[in-house]
Amino acid sequence: MEDAAVALIVVPILFVAFPWIIFHYITKWKQAGNITQSDEKLLDELHDAARRLDDRLCSIERIMTAENPAWRQQCLPENSRQRLLSDGE
Repeated sequence: MEDAAVALIVVPILFVAFPWIIFHYITKWKQAGNITQSDEKLLDELHDAARRLDDRLCSIERIMTAENPAWRQQCLPENSRQRLLSDGE
């Protein structure tokens, strides 16, 4: 009697539950590998925004270089620490 109960539980688990779980996650894995149209549109928008920000940064750097050619040296972290120490003394 106990063997029949175990068989009634084990057989459906082996032949129904495990394959269902495996195929379910294989399907999810295949779907996750594809990029959706909305994701592609978002990536394009982010790329355009990054390109525009890079152009703006280059413009700002050109303006700052025209006004003060040594601005990059003044902005270095070690120089700012030295300026703070010299200002505090």
